Amino acid sequence: NPIFQRAIKMAKKAARSSSSILIFGETGTGKELFVQGIHHASDRAAKPFVAQNCAAFPESLLESILFGTVRGGFTGATDRPGIFEQANGGTILLDEINSMGHQLQAKLLRVLQENYVRRIGDTKDIPVDVRIIATTNEDPQEILRSGTIRKDLYYRLNVINITIPPLRERCDDIPLLTNYFLNKYNYLLNLK
Repeated sequence: NPIFQRAIKMAKKAARSSSSILIFGETGTGKELFVQGIHHASDRAAKPFVAQNCAAFPESLLESILFGTVRGGFTGATDRPGIFEQANGGTILLDEINSMGHQLQAKLLRVLQENYVRRIGDTKDIPVDVRIIATTNEDPQEILRSGTIRKDLYYRLNVINITIPPLRERCDDIPLLTNYFLNKYNYLLNLK
């Protein structure tokens, strides 16, 4: 489908850049596959790729996952690097960025502007070099209008914008996908 081909072409161009990317697509459109493809086609391919679903954890836990913790920072805290440190030199996928609370969005914005993180409970800054690719399953203009995402963070993430159309808008791809999956499962199940 031409619309899908445009999205692929944009992803290939984005892979050659180091800019942040915001990908919009409904649930099931393959956003994470696009992100992995961009990472593997980029200069950061040999470095880590870390994916984090922002809707999977409450904000306080997500903060420690993103930025890490130091022993004694709070009850039960241990020295643990966050995903920014783990992905240093590579790419971080922030899936469902529209689920992240405003307070944590402000802290994420600071990391994007300053290129350093501070573990929860620590006093020292840790320099990081990561590329952020964020995804949303809601229309970016709508989450901006509704205030779900901070404007400053939105513009920081939306340097490159890719929209992945749902399958219902590219029905001409259905025969291709059908043949692909038939061949794949016939091979896996020794039916051919």
